[in-house]
Amino acid sequence: MSSHRVVVTGLGAITPIGHSVPAFWDGLLTGKTGGDLIRRWDTSGHKIKLACEVKDYDPGNYFDRKESRRYERYVQFALIAAREAMAQSGIAVSDVGAEEFGAMIGSGIGGIESLEDNMRVMVEKGADRVAATLVPRMICNMATGQVSIIHGLKGPSTCVVTACASATHSIGDAFKVIQRGQAIAMLAGGAEAGITPLGIAGFQNMTALSSRNDSPATASRPFSHDRDGFVMGEGAGIMVLEQYDFAKARGAKILAEIVGYGLTCDAYHITGVAQDHEGLQRAMRMAMKDAGVGPNDIDYINAHGTSTPLNDKMESLGVKALFGEHARKLAVVSNKGNTGHLLGAAGGIESVAAIMSIVEGRIPATANHTGPDDDCDLDYVTHGPRQKEVVHVLKNNAGFGGHNAALLFRKAE
Repeated sequence: MSSHRVVVTGLGAITPIGHSVPAFWDGLLTGKTGGDLIRRWDTSGHKIKLACEVKDYDPGNYFDRKESRRYERYVQFALIAAREAMAQSGIAVSDVGAEEFGAMIGSGIGGIESLEDNMRVMVEKGADRVAATLVPRMICNMATGQVSIIHGLKGPSTCVVTACASATHSIGDAFKVIQRGQAIAMLAGGAEAGITPLGIAGFQNMTALSSRNDSPATASRPFSHDRDGFVMGEGAGIMVLEQYDFAKARGAKILAEIVGYGLTCDAYHITGVAQDHEGLQRAMRMAMKDAGVGPNDIDYINAHGTSTPLNDKMESLGVKALFGEHARKLAVVSNKGNTGHLLGAAGGIESVAAIMSIVEGRIPATANHTGPDDDCDLDYVTHGPRQKEVVHVLKNNAGFGGHNAALLFRKAE
């Protein structure tokens, strides 16, 4: 079986702290946070009233009126991020061949907004009034589908749905597709728009969300001693992956190389994580083995870091168990203090951040960190961004159901 090197040549993002990669990256470096009271709907019936919405978003800036009505919010985000990634990459589908160019864009929830709206219509007006477009609007694979239609991508095309690991699995799976020679180029990442009355209520009632309605900008506090839950975010992060030889031949600027991928399951609990995040440990170990590097080669871990009491504790313990003494030399950062938790899109925007750290030699701080506890006592980069050459960065994410994913990015040679 052929084995190809795989590189990243384009990045795209729309997030609660910026509508493009430069804006997102600047927001991370300056400590901008996206937490605020929810503005898009009335929260008077909810205990939790905060989230990280995409601010000042107007679909009319990106789509005509007909397109705005046709595309679900999470699909809009995917299309915007994909467009930016393609533009930066400079790749043309005609150069690759449509059948050699695919897409894998994950989503944990998909079109929940249309589902809620049409359920309300059915209850109030009857089944005959439910939109005929409901099913294609709500299904999770439509971001991949619409991106492929818009760009004419006829290669390998799937949608990974593994809750908060969806985007990371999508990028890893796309990496393997190219590595095996089944495609020359792929668009990969995740998109999510789950900040709806039902979405917030579901997480609220399982006590997963921060209740800091009085301080929404600082409510997401990854690895802090007083963290009390995550803050839901929305947006998309997508990248262009391609064969190294093809990228070099067309003169593309290579941002980073993807060299390792690990994926495991805890087989433990539908929402909880196994002791010391054992499953995530194995995913990180698998990614390092895939890349042919050891623990001491890792400079930086872009962590899952949700700001929940259990996840942050277990992820920190897992890093210490896996890396031993080297754990104290690692920068372990969560971007969720800035953006909140984008669920299925988290690994998309966070992989963009990890790659930007490689490109620029800077690691953004973990925002809103108020101090360590006995379990979360690693170097979380808490006093502004850090200037540091980053050669190898691990990107972790984990999802309900016990799904774990780890990616390993390397500085371009």
